[in-house]
Amino acid sequence: MSTFTFATVQYESGDWDSAPLVPANLIDSIARYTEIDVAPSGVVVPLGSEAALRYPLLYLTGHLPVRFTAQEKQVLTRFLDRGGLLFVDDHNHDVDGMFHKTVTEELEQVAGVLRKLPNTHPLYSSFFRFEDGPPNTSHELNGWGDNLLHPYLMAAMRGDRIAVLYSNKDYSSEWNFHPDNKRFYSVDNTRFGVNLVVYALTR
Repeated sequence: MSTFTFATVQYESGDWDSAPLVPANLIDSIARYTEIDVAPSGVVVPLGSEAALRYPLLYLTGHLPVRFTAQEKQVLTRFLDRGGLLFVDDHNHDVDGMFHKTVTEELEQVAGVLRKLPNTHPLYSSFFRFEDGPPNTSHELNGWGDNLLHPYLMAAMRGDRIAVLYSNKDYSSEWNFHPDNKRFYSVDNTRFGVNLVVYALTR
């Protein structure tokens, strides 16, 4: 298997770099838990660039409104059609926020309708097993933001595979800490990120 490189999407609108510690944290988890050959540092990839087509998984987050350019939509369409997985996480705690409203509109124009992903989907057992579907974040459990638990993730499918995975759960805040701090956690909250990577590489 070729080396996996964690790729963060840079898009022209919004604040694409709002969770700068997520890549290092997930890279640490991939190396810690799996035998995947992983690059020691991530890359930033402009969504409108052909370079985005090189990666099996792209990570996109932010707080602010998102509007894709025509070039970004064109490259994203090609990325999804070629088998890529785009993971989009709302870095707010508000289901009615402008990131949520705008990015879901943009994604559905490119990828089709986002529907609830069943909590029995193979994603939740691709490496670690999550019996109840997507793990909750501390923001949900502590009643921050919209005061809701979001029991499902949303997905746009290409056949039987996930093409776009969309999260209201704000994993970007949950995973945005230095990897050394994992020793303070009784359960490593980045484990679901490992499932994402394994799913993207093996589906």
